[in-house]
Amino acid sequence: MPYTPILATLGYVLSPDGRRVLLIHRNARANDQHLGKYNGLGGKLEADEDIAAGMRREILEEAGITCDAMRLRGTISWPGFGKGGEDWFGFVFLVTRYSGTPHASNAEGTLEWVDVERVLDLPMWEGDRHFVPLVFDDDPRAFHMVMPYRDGRMLSWSCSRF
Repeated sequence: MPYTPILATLGYVLSPDGRRVLLIHRNARANDQHLGKYNGLGGKLEADEDIAAGMRREILEEAGITCDAMRLRGTISWPGFGKGGEDWFGFVFLVTRYSGTPHASNAEGTLEWVDVERVLDLPMWEGDRHFVPLVFDDDPRAFHMVMPYRDGRMLSWSCSRF
């Protein structure tokens, strides 16, 4: 059976000094699958855009800022991750330069600047703990992960870099 996941972007915006990252604390909607968790910014790719354009659009919509420099850090396949068991495939970016002033919040929650070294102390998806450190490390190679989920729980994960 062909793999037809929902394509998405996930971006981590660094502060100008590179010490903090802009995250969303998903605390605005009671029925949110991500309620209480911290995450990067992003969302579903639209049919008429490439991945970079989708990432820029999502950052502008969610944070009100324009991406001036970003780089693809990796990809993640999340079979079974969606609320109804849908498969997702994400392109993970590090935004290293932006213009504008980020919003304080959006419809999904509060936007917060968090020290990069403190990110793993926050409530997040179990699987995020495996890839978030790779977003910020010094290895220039992209990471490529597979992280199957069932009923909201990560079953396993694997990663390669090249």
